[in-house]
Amino acid sequence: MRHGNLFVISGPSGAGKGTLVARLLQEVPDAWVSVSATTRSPREGERDGVQYFFKTEEEFMDEVAHDGLLEWARYAGNCYGTPRASVEEHMAAGDQVILEIDVQGAFQVREKMPAARLVFIEPPSLEVLEARLRGRGTEADDVIAERMAAAEVELSQKMSYDIRLVNDDLDEAVHALVAYVDEQAEKPRG
Repeated sequence: MRHGNLFVISGPSGAGKGTLVARLLQEVPDAWVSVSATTRSPREGERDGVQYFFKTEEEFMDEVAHDGLLEWARYAGNCYGTPRASVEEHMAAGDQVILEIDVQGAFQVREKMPAARLVFIEPPSLEVLEARLRGRGTEADDVIAERMAAAEVELSQKMSYDIRLVNDDLDEAVHALVAYVDEQAEKPRG
């Protein structure tokens, strides 16, 4: 019988976390991705409650003050956080809960929920990462420079994760991620 688990997926912006998580959802029927809250403005096509819960700074800080977030961080001038209640409900129901969050948030989750499995997704190189970020065409040069600086810091933390996957060949990375989630979900509980 499968047990509910919490998987934290982290890695630099542009490493391919979103693509890997989307493929994971297609292959693991009991996987559920937590929707984060953020204070950043929606990008074109994003809807409140689907990609993120878009909050004002005041609304977000109220959630922090009332312990309504499992983790939160400020990144590139905006706040991001994970609503606690929905994560706990889905784990209790036996789901494989996926959080796609930054390194700072991952360590907050590990502190609050030591059984969480931390998965680090890394790009094949910093050059590939920068090319991916530029290829999006959504951010200015100064934001890309901030994200590249953050990537170096995040990459320095990868050894603190339970598993590290290099997203060079997408199919191989998806296979490794699905295998890890399935293995953890089917482990007997002691």
